[in-house]
Amino acid sequence: MMASNTILTPEVLWAQRPDELFVTISVSDLVNPSIDFSSSHLKFSSDTVDGKRYEVTLEFLKEIDPQASKKHVTARQAFFVLSKKDKNEAYWPRLLKASGKPHFLKTDFARWKDEDDDEEEDTGKPNFDMDMSQLGDFNGMDFSKMGGMGGLGGMGGLGGMGGLGGMGGLGGMGGDDSDDDLPEDEEAPPTESA
Repeated sequence: MMASNTILTPEVLWAQRPDELFVTISVSDLVNPSIDFSSSHLKFSSDTVDGKRYEVTLEFLKEIDPQASKKHVTARQAFFVLSKKDKNEAYWPRLLKASGKPHFLKTDFARWKDEDDDEEEDTGKPNFDMDMSQLGDFNGMDFSKMGGMGGLGGMGGLGGMGGLGGMGGLGGMGGDDSDDDLPEDEEAPPTESA
């Protein structure tokens, strides 16, 4: 295939931790990518199966340690874990030396972690263990008598609701599936399954 003369800039996603940067260069159908990174920059170029040419040079705000950094290249992207040279200096205010926001550079929210989130363990699971008793009285409702939610297992910790057992006798509530509102001599029409 004949390569076009137009050079395109790939989408670049980035995130950071106190000691490393995550950089993902997204290009589908990579053919013979060329990658060069040093302590001050990352240069990427590649052709694609359809003959397009992609190039980007990232001049870092601060230095990285190329020997401690890693890369993983697939047919769809080039992913880098770049080790910051100065491990004592926490978060960088931006990735690139030049100020401003280039159109191709985006935050990788899937990997992003705020500076103040580093002390908390991230398990990737939502925390449903709420202790309602610590809420006290709010707007006339005394949450301290409700007990904890206990991870929502069985819903037994909801106080007076008791797991919602014995819900019989709710006829006449106006639900579509109730035939309590029909006269005794009429039956509900048959329902169709989807």
